Amino acid sequence: VQLQASGGGLVQPGGSLRLSCAHSGFTLDEYTIGWFRQAPGKEREGVSCISSRDGNTRYSESVKGRFTISRDGAKKTVYLQMNSLKPEDTAVHYCTDACMYSRVQNWGKGTLVTVSS
Repeated sequence: VQLQASGGGLVQPGGSLRLSCAHSGFTLDEYTIGWFRQAPGKEREGVSCISSRDGNTRYSESVKGRFTISRDGAKKTVYLQMNSLKPEDTAVHYCTDACMYSRVQNWGKGTLVTVSS
């Protein structure tokens, strides 16, 4: 399985970014894509995830109502739309193949999101 995150950058507080996770190599049609992030000096934390089987989504409390995860099966891409960004959202964001940290088997290369004025 290969996962490649992109779309990070510098944005002002209150702004928006859309991250993309291009994936390949899943042998089954059913899979899970999760987004995690790691801020400087902090532990890696789960942000959101989506199931291809039923479209079920999950969000951490810190991003609920501001972030939206979606997927395009034909393009094999999962998106994370991030609105109302805050300085505390600054982190390297990773896409993975699970919702729970303990179940992640593949980590994609991260993309840096910086929220600053």
